[in-house]
Amino acid sequence: MPFVLGPALDMKAIPRGKAKHDTSDAHTIAALRRGGLLPQAYIYPPQLRATRDLLRHRPQLRRQRAAFLAHGEQPNRQYNLPESGKNIASKAKWDGVAECVADPAVQKSLAVDLALSTDDDQLLPERDLAIVNNAKPHDANTFYRLRSGPGVGKILALGMRYEIHAIHRFPRGQDVVSYGRLVTCAKASAGQRAGTSGKHSGHASLKWAFSEAAVRFRRHNPAGQKFLATLGYRHGKGKALTVLAHKLARAVYGLLKRQTVFDRETFLPR
Repeated sequence: MPFVLGPALDMKAIPRGKAKHDTSDAHTIAALRRGGLLPQAYIYPPQLRATRDLLRHRPQLRRQRAAFLAHGEQPNRQYNLPESGKNIASKAKWDGVAECVADPAVQKSLAVDLALSTDDDQLLPERDLAIVNNAKPHDANTFYRLRSGPGVGKILALGMRYEIHAIHRFPRGQDVVSYGRLVTCAKASAGQRAGTSGKHSGHASLKWAFSEAAVRFRRHNPAGQKFLATLGYRHGKGKALTVLAHKLARAVYGLLKRQTVFDRETFLPR
């Protein structure tokens, strides 16, 4: 089996000498491996990488579209104009949006934002269809188990499935939570806490998937809304969704580990 260096290993920080060359690197790697201190990276299957990259790129395009629409709503506040009362996220309500401002430069800016949003509206559904079609041959059973989770749609289930991939590489549910950037690591010295660290360790795409599932769970589940209100009372509204996403990540680990479907009665406290 080929040996692969872990992504978190920084060879520049390990050698003590000032010289940095292949000989010193090889000696350091051999010493770390002999002592069992060198982590090995997980080799993701090559046949799944293209679909995973499609899924990772999708949130960037969605955020880009949201930025265009947010910029289109900005002139009303910027020039102290009355609100148009139109939800420009809907293409049917774009008529007259650019003409609400008298300045031709602002009208041109609004027209560009709406035109770019139109292109996204046409291309993003086609991209989503390509993602689903490419993912169909890859482990459909795991996909349908994830779909049984609250707030988990097709794209979110595929995002979780491709980022986690092999559940056996996570010994505990806490490892999945950490891999999804849903915990903060405490930093302490001499028994005193000195803040947190490691907020960028893990995968942003997995954090997005669990966080989005938590939002959808609250939106479409009355019992979930009550549970989230309880979390908000205990932890504050800012942390309530993060705590719910953390709980969803542990539930996903359990259903993948036991190869079962989601149990809502066990998930929500009575």
